[in-house]
Amino acid sequence: MELFGSLQGLGIEGATLLMFAMLLGLLITGMPLAFVTLLVALIFALGWTGPMVVPLITSRVYSFVASFVFVSVPMFVLMAAILDRSGIAKDLFDAMKLVGGRLRGGVAIQTIIVAVILAAMSGIIGGEVVLLGLIALPQMLRLGYDRKLAIGVVCAGGALGTMVPPSIVLIIYGLTANVSIGDLFTAAFIPGLMLAGFYVAYVLIRAYLNPAMAPIAEPDETTWTEKMRLLKGLILPILVVIAVLGSIYGGIASVTEASAVGVMGVILSTVVRGEFTFTLLKDAALQTLQTVGMIVWIGIGATALVGVFNFMGGIRFVSALITGFSEEPIVIILFMMAILFVLGMFLDWVGVALLTMPIFVPIVRDLGYDPVWFGVVFCMNMQVSFLSPPFGPAAFYLKSVAPPDISLGEIFRALLPFICLQVLALAVLIAFPGITGR
Repeated sequence: MELFGSLQGLGIEGATLLMFAMLLGLLITGMPLAFVTLLVALIFALGWTGPMVVPLITSRVYSFVASFVFVSVPMFVLMAAILDRSGIAKDLFDAMKLVGGRLRGGVAIQTIIVAVILAAMSGIIGGEVVLLGLIALPQMLRLGYDRKLAIGVVCAGGALGTMVPPSIVLIIYGLTANVSIGDLFTAAFIPGLMLAGFYVAYVLIRAYLNPAMAPIAEPDETTWTEKMRLLKGLILPILVVIAVLGSIYGGIASVTEASAVGVMGVILSTVVRGEFTFTLLKDAALQTLQTVGMIVWIGIGATALVGVFNFMGGIRFVSALITGFSEEPIVIILFMMAILFVLGMFLDWVGVALLTMPIFVPIVRDLGYDPVWFGVVFCMNMQVSFLSPPFGPAAFYLKSVAPPDISLGEIFRALLPFICLQVLALAVLIAFPGITGR
């Protein structure tokens, strides 16, 4: 208890430094982020104020997990889990052969388009990278595509689920920042397509400057009957996307209700295709429990830590520190982006959002910026975190299904041009906020 009693004597400056050091030290040991944040929150709650502050933490945690909109998270995760186990993604990729045609780099472009459609169906990146790694990567390598280009397209395309609605990153931001998730989805739609457009432009430029990087596919000998069969693979995914996004943008359903519509749409798709089994549903439900459990635990830990830090006066201290960095609002925004970029290299995006947004969003409002625009900018920043070393999750997802001769180091090197494209898209969003329609 003497250790606890000495915490207040450090002052908020020393306590903030000690809290950061403890977080970093415990994370290095390999302890999960959720338990690290909970442990540090408990230590500082007891050491700064005493046991009477614990009920405040629990009430704050309850308000986070009790939000009705949070129900949409497991729904969208379940959609992705069912997609993983169905043949919808493979048929979608096969149907996109008709789009690529004899275009140089066509298979890579086809992969990016499929990634956008899959992102609009579920909003989860892990499953997308794995699916594309299993379906698209082998085909590009077989056709003689440059390995780095093929790897980069799969990882960067798979990570588009962060930006393209219904993105779970946007949902968590909306809950944390207390802004309309429907507005976030509307604002993120064009920036998400813009980033995908950057990828397509990059592939075309590289392919035509150096034709050896992306050979033209074999002559198309597909019959009209086969083409019609392939086109059928587009119908169900597009209907699901229209049902989910159309119901949100049309004002017919809330985000939570639309997520339920999406799950029903994907289940019906598997039934129509003759793929539905109770084993498929059970395995998808178990994967959903695992993924959502991780998100909820990180949310509980981060919410508890931010609550304690706020009670200590830490949020006011950090806010003053950030706003005192410069008198220029745009410089403060860029400083925030730098902080998010560094944190994203080491922490899960859920933790980054829940730890920083309670501090950043009030500052953004005070500076006169739109928090919906900032949410889209935040998601674009998190795009970078999915690809950046040392812990870019997209690289690890791809490594789990890539051929053994593709090393993790090669994957990260292949991602560098796509990280530059993401930073460019981020810069465009900051320079031209009107792209979000805000």
